[in-house]
Amino acid sequence: MSASVLTIVRGRTDHLRALMAGLARQTTAPQELVIAWMQPHREHALPELPCPVRHVFVSGDPLPLAAARNRAAEAATSEHLIFLDVDCIPSPTTVEAYASALAGQDGVMLGEVLYLPGGERPDRTTFEDLLPDGVRHPSKPAFPQHGMVEEPDPGQLWGLSFALRRKSWMLLGGMDEQFYGYGGEETDLARRAAAAGLATLRVGGARALHQHHTVHIPPLQHFNDILRNAALYRAKHGAWCMDYWLGQFADQGLIAWSADRPNMRILRQPDAQEIADARQPDHVLFS
Repeated sequence: MSASVLTIVRGRTDHLRALMAGLARQTTAPQELVIAWMQPHREHALPELPCPVRHVFVSGDPLPLAAARNRAAEAATSEHLIFLDVDCIPSPTTVEAYASALAGQDGVMLGEVLYLPGGERPDRTTFEDLLPDGVRHPSKPAFPQHGMVEEPDPGQLWGLSFALRRKSWMLLGGMDEQFYGYGGEETDLARRAAAAGLATLRVGGARALHQHHTVHIPPLQHFNDILRNAALYRAKHGAWCMDYWLGQFADQGLIAWSADRPNMRILRQPDAQEIADARQPDHVLFS
């Protein structure tokens, strides 16, 4: 069985081309690629794929990440949905591994993502060429080489690469579009999926490489989005998400917050110099 691959895009056209080049080399071709454009116009000079490519458009600023994934899922025709971030280059077996996992078991499937450092590699164009440069995220658990392993922490879901059955996505109502801008929508989906009895599983063979983009520590460019979405998550679930970033904001004197209290208070906005100083050099891969 195959699956629909869904991605959401604003800018980063070169990253999208690399993702599509990876999809063109799959051992099991996707049934289709659905691109949700978070911008008024699509790009036209895109690689050819051995499957249909569908385009949907989602307006909104800040980034309508939850809404874009929902519109992509609504446009998809397969019973299996694979969500790949536009920064991801899938391994040749990604679609096959995810589709096989979903055919065998209902659940939220996670694929391993390795991070590429910054810098051009003009002599390296395929997943296999780039794989030696991929770095595992230090906070993520190990993935099996083949098959599936149940993950006890549903919060390990990240929007870079995950998959689930369309029926389960529909039962969950997709992503909550009250989350907009950056952060929180994936963790909310994971918590609701766990409450509905869906297991979270790490899938072997569904690797992807994350194409580098600038990291900010802390992510002050998303300051207000993170605060709003963290407060929404707290109101829904009685716990904080993105608490590591909230702790960094508190340490910087931007907010009054602690993990054991139900509220936070903004003390001041980050200034332009603080946002600029948070930008990391290309060798920094993780926030």
